[in-house]
Amino acid sequence: MSMKLIQSLAQLPDGQAFDVAVIGAGGAGMATALFAALEGREVLLVEHTEYVGGTTALSAGTCWVPGTTQGASVNPNDTLADADRYLQTAVGHYGVSDLRRVFLERGAEAIEHLAKKSEVQFRPYAKHPDYISELAGSTTAGRALEPVPFDARQLGKLFGLVRPPIEEFTVLGGMMVDRTDINHLLGMRQSWASLKHSLRILTRHARDKLSHPRGTRLVMGNALIARLLHSLSSLPNVTLAMNTEVTSLQGDHYGVKGLTLAKSGAFKSVRVRGGVVLASGGFNRNEVRRRALLPGTESGWCPGAPGHTGKAHVLAETVGARYGKETMSPAYWAPVSRRKRADGSTAVFPHFVMDRAKPGVLCVNSAAQRFVNESTSYHLFGLAMQQSGSDGRVSTPAFLICDAIALKKYGLGMVRPGGGGLARFLADGYLTQAETVEELAKSLGIDGQRLTATVARFNQLARSGVDEDFHRGETTYQRNLGDPHWPGPNPCMGPLEQGPYFAVRLYPGDIGAAQGFDTDVHAQTLDENGHPIPGLYAVGNDMRSIMGGVYTAPGITIGPGIVFGYLAARHACARALDMR
Repeated sequence: MSMKLIQSLAQLPDGQAFDVAVIGAGGAGMATALFAALEGREVLLVEHTEYVGGTTALSAGTCWVPGTTQGASVNPNDTLADADRYLQTAVGHYGVSDLRRVFLERGAEAIEHLAKKSEVQFRPYAKHPDYISELAGSTTAGRALEPVPFDARQLGKLFGLVRPPIEEFTVLGGMMVDRTDINHLLGMRQSWASLKHSLRILTRHARDKLSHPRGTRLVMGNALIARLLHSLSSLPNVTLAMNTEVTSLQGDHYGVKGLTLAKSGAFKSVRVRGGVVLASGGFNRNEVRRRALLPGTESGWCPGAPGHTGKAHVLAETVGARYGKETMSPAYWAPVSRRKRADGSTAVFPHFVMDRAKPGVLCVNSAAQRFVNESTSYHLFGLAMQQSGSDGRVSTPAFLICDAIALKKYGLGMVRPGGGGLARFLADGYLTQAETVEELAKSLGIDGQRLTATVARFNQLARSGVDEDFHRGETTYQRNLGDPHWPGPNPCMGPLEQGPYFAVRLYPGDIGAAQGFDTDVHAQTLDENGHPIPGLYAVGNDMRSIMGGVYTAPGITIGPGIVFGYLAARHACARALDMR
């Protein structure tokens, strides 16, 4: 027997009871459902879009959990005490210390449970620094885990349920690549090992194209979601309802006891013994919440999945759940660029690692001046774009600028390294090109003399290797984003000297919610008096982030999402047994 995938609500008997119901089939929701199902409980997983995976499927899939056996293989000297010291310094009062404590205490246990009981497997990356690497307790490796690549052919027809990655993050019509693949592809002419690796994945993709709409070698977030789905699909006590909405929660003063489902005009009420878990992905696609929490930004700048409508939040508030406060930022951010696709949709491309911290690249605002350390974390970069300068204006849009050498070597946003195919990017206005810096400024609508002076000042600093203005490339994290083969004194800084010059427009894109429902250490939602609401839990981006809006490291949404999914599932399963 295997997972039940319902096509119609008529397949659910009237009054059917589940032990645990999970709203949202993103990374945190699927993990929660899997943990509960591994306990032998009857689990209902509800997803209101046509795909599972949420934003996790679009992401790198990195999972930040200190203290794991996987992490110890690359950093045996790391300790939970160091991780705690780091979080105390970086996050402080913005997060709840008890939640950070239980995350550190139980995190490795959750990852180990998945490794032993399911197909969800992680591996460490040799060097993946914490983002605020200058703080005590930070480390360069061992805490950030990445999902092991997955062969989607094992899913059969279920492969079609996995949300495809961002199109612009793939190559050759749907081949997924991670940073290891990218390094090999770029170095295949210089290294026999890179050539072999590249030929292997290219040959695999060529075979895939004969029988699949996209590549079946999944990496990053797609690999994590596929592994979760494969694990769930083998369990007969799991029911998955796709394209299905939750329209109400049922309960009384004893807690939440059920929910109402809607699909294709039909409605069905189900009972829930242990608890309902909110894992709907946060508020980012809810325009009312955006106006209140993210003023001055547009939902069109968000690169996240479309399912984060916040509808489940309204339901939770009707039974008394309260939103958390006191975050450094209500959301996590990244600079993004936008381009209209041939099918009329808009590509929103997060500038995470490939361009902005590389030599020969700088960023300016509409005043033609630098305003940010381009090698800082993408979260701090996005926040800086929203802060008012001395002229009272925010740096939106900003302009990411490079010379011809940098474009060819690193690419620029959706323009790939090598610099091929520029004509289509220039034709639709995504990319701006000019022979001189002053002409580039004119094309961008900013002051030419000032931009020329800004580039001249940057070039002077780049040659010295010391960024006196914004301290670019001074930390371990920042230098890790640079070019390790750059001959200059700073791997993040090189002069812009060879025309033509290029630019793309950047916007602050919210990549995930940090503000969500207050919870206790079991992920139970809290009411206005701070008391747990029996039978209602929140995990992932529906839960107030334990990082409090401070982006401390790679994978700080997925890691806590999985760990608190584990804790919520165990608590709800125990509650279900008491209710039987």
